[in-house]
Amino acid sequence: MNQREQMEQRGQWRITVWEEENFQGKRCEFTLECPNILDRHFQKIRSIKVDNGPWVAYEYPEFQGQQFILEKGDYPCYQAWSGNSSYRTEHMLSFRPIKCAKHSDSKITLYECEDMMGRKFEMCDDYPSLQAMGWCSKEVPSMKVNNGAWVGYQFPGYRGYQYIFERDRRQGEYRNYNEFGTQAHSNQIQSIRRIQH
Repeated sequence: MNQREQMEQRGQWRITVWEEENFQGKRCEFTLECPNILDRHFQKIRSIKVDNGPWVAYEYPEFQGQQFILEKGDYPCYQAWSGNSSYRTEHMLSFRPIKCAKHSDSKITLYECEDMMGRKFEMCDDYPSLQAMGWCSKEVPSMKVNNGAWVGYQFPGYRGYQYIFERDRRQGEYRNYNEFGTQAHSNQIQSIRRIQH
């Protein structure tokens, strides 16, 4: 990739972070991932503005802990990024762009058993309640992202813990809940949607 292509690619993702709520205090703009904001002499991230591209933020360095989806817009405080989450984290310490998000061309397959076994259900739309659309369980033991990027939620209505599922990570294969993220404690996913780009 030549220098011009690299510059064009960087322009697809841009995020600005502030150390304090309501866009106050020290600020820094990023076009690439940041594995540890502490390395930039920040103590924490308390407000965020996403100009371009979807991002995923983590509560701990090195992309560990609870995940939060960040799509284009302003996040003046933790309530803005945690939304209806039952999990409260008041700061973020690492984040990265989600490069495979293709909202109009997203497809995911859910499986009733681990290792992508058993009955399966293919989806290409958002579902605020998997049970209402016919999924017979509160759990999704495994899945394969065929295209795009998705965010799954612990509860119906896009509430609870968030899990980011991407085609370009793990070859899109999530064989059990331990692969959903470092904070995953169960395979309970009751709503899912495509990530906007």
